[in-house]
Amino acid sequence: MEIFQPSQISDPIVAAFERLMPQLNAHHLIPTLTELEDILQSGASMLFFAAEPDAQGEIIGALTLVVFRTPAGVHAWIEDVVVDEACRGRGIGEALTRAAMQRAAELGAQHIDLTSHPAREAANRLYLRLGFERRETNLYRFKL
Repeated sequence: MEIFQPSQISDPIVAAFERLMPQLNAHHLIPTLTELEDILQSGASMLFFAAEPDAQGEIIGALTLVVFRTPAGVHAWIEDVVVDEACRGRGIGEALTRAAMQRAAELGAQHIDLTSHPAREAANRLYLRLGFERRETNLYRFKL
């Protein structure tokens, strides 16, 4: 398995999101090529992918890392972690997460946050095993 960050968006990346996003959440919209290019060009969001070299580089997992600065310091969030259903249980989510953790540290983040739905039991076990701590906090959302 290879973990990589693309320098540009290609058709295989768009196709991977078409396949993977419904596995993450059936209600999420599938990003277009232009939207994915906007993510890459934002400077704050980074895409990480897992690919199988023996399968002609087919993308089997994805993760988004968001790193931004506020007056309180450099913050990092992991978002939209998804591994193809057929490939789960092989350490792909862990490899993606570790790569994002390393990159966040390189960019000066002192900690990294993420949220995970309680029903995603395997993902929650992974995050605890990697050393993430469950935080007692209030998460608020305002729909625009």
